[in-house]
Amino acid sequence: MMIKNSLHPGIVLQVEQSSNHFDDVLTTEALEFITKLHRTFNSRRLALLQDRDRRQKLINQGKDPSFLETTENIRKNPSWKVAAIPSDLQKRWVEITGPTDKKMLINALNSGADIYMADFEDSNAPTWNNMVEGQQNLIEAVRGTLHYKSSEGKEYQLNPQRAVLMVRPRGWHLDEKHVQVDGHALSGSLFDFGLYFFHNAKQLIQNETGPYFYLAKLENHLEARLWNDVFLFAQEELGIPRGTIRATVLIETILAAFEMEEILYELREHSAGLNAGRWDYIFSIIKKFHERSDLFFPDRSEITMTVPFMRAYTELLVQTCHKRSAQAMGGMAAFVPSRKNKEINEIALAKVREDKERESTDGFDGTWVAHPDLVPIAREIFAKNLNGKPNQIERKRGEVHVSSNELLNFHIHGGKITEIGVRKNIHIALLYLNSWLSGTGAVAIDNLMEDVATAEISRALLWLWVHHPKAKLDNGIQITPELYSLYADEELERIKELFSSETIQHQHLSRARQLLDRLVLSKEFPNFLTQNTGE
Repeated sequence: MMIKNSLHPGIVLQVEQSSNHFDDVLTTEALEFITKLHRTFNSRRLALLQDRDRRQKLINQGKDPSFLETTENIRKNPSWKVAAIPSDLQKRWVEITGPTDKKMLINALNSGADIYMADFEDSNAPTWNNMVEGQQNLIEAVRGTLHYKSSEGKEYQLNPQRAVLMVRPRGWHLDEKHVQVDGHALSGSLFDFGLYFFHNAKQLIQNETGPYFYLAKLENHLEARLWNDVFLFAQEELGIPRGTIRATVLIETILAAFEMEEILYELREHSAGLNAGRWDYIFSIIKKFHERSDLFFPDRSEITMTVPFMRAYTELLVQTCHKRSAQAMGGMAAFVPSRKNKEINEIALAKVREDKERESTDGFDGTWVAHPDLVPIAREIFAKNLNGKPNQIERKRGEVHVSSNELLNFHIHGGKITEIGVRKNIHIALLYLNSWLSGTGAVAIDNLMEDVATAEISRALLWLWVHHPKAKLDNGIQITPELYSLYADEELERIKELFSSETIQHQHLSRARQLLDRLVLSKEFPNFLTQNTGE
């Protein structure tokens, strides 16, 4: 039964009766703080989300994005730089990412990585317990008291030397539907940021570090400006020195790629650089240009970081960051080493090395990995190619010149859609959605650590192929809703045969199939799967 609990004037919590209310996290003072954030900034957030819809209509009408004329003066002004990098963020050769459960937090902070990004977004299924227990775990992690005992009796505790902590709140588009302020759902961004900042900012400063964040799914510099104003307000409200907060923006949308400099400018006193992703960026291209008859993508295994439009995007990101004395962070190595199959490891680790060699020689200052076993590999490569320097911001990449056409030319020469590729997208999406609906947002599938970004790119490609009149397999068979349904039926049965009921909860698998069908077969392209369902 759903019940409503008034926790503070104007704020209402809606949770199951059996749920833990987490009194240490949802204190009166913390609720007052996030209520102030909501009342000050939510109307601007909603207006910016409406602007996204208006921008989408223009794109649907054939108006391509481009570099903004109205902010050309910012791009052409050579004098401004982002604020000086804090000492504990100078070296970010290796960053590891994952959700906020106790075991993951401890293992990641102890992994030997320079940074751990604790994730409330793509790798964290948004159940109430996950979101608030994650805050509780971070409070303990910041104070060094976090510990965990497994069901087998194994003890986990934090090492004295550990990675610097960064936190990724949910994007502006997501609500925390369990909390209402003045009758409106609270922004997931403000909930995640507000609780973490309120409980930990002063302790982090005492620890000689700071409240550091990753900002997800931004589409333009006005959304970055909103974050900057939130930072200013939060610091003043709690008496934290202005500029203490530092944030790295994930450039994971095609529209943000045209406003990288403007985004850095808006956050310049709070900036910690930009990050280049892969799946979310490609997903955003499909989302924005899905009505274009000329948009065609092959199997996702062929959409590598070295295809021309991805190369243009990453080259521009490095140049933009270093031009403004900001750090450029590379993408994810998602491989999870096998404990049994050395051949799989050898092939995959060779690809990881190749990818990290490319990033470090291109000018990136650091990179992401999903598993602790990859930390030494990435560290070795960046240490070698950066000659031991903490970063390579001095490499300005002045030879790079990227045009709008290069960012928008999505042609991949020789790209093909295969039956194996279609089935793989269905298979992985079903397995991931089963996990997500079960309350787990990061899951290893076929030796890769997958999160929402994988499900998004998988279902987006399936939607594109099913709805594109010219989408055919390399054997000439047209991709139709009926063909998708046939493959989905077969992959569902295959999953049931491959995995025991202990591994796969079949009631969630059935829901996963229903959700995937809705995402793929819908006439209109659904914006985000995370807005279609959740706990």
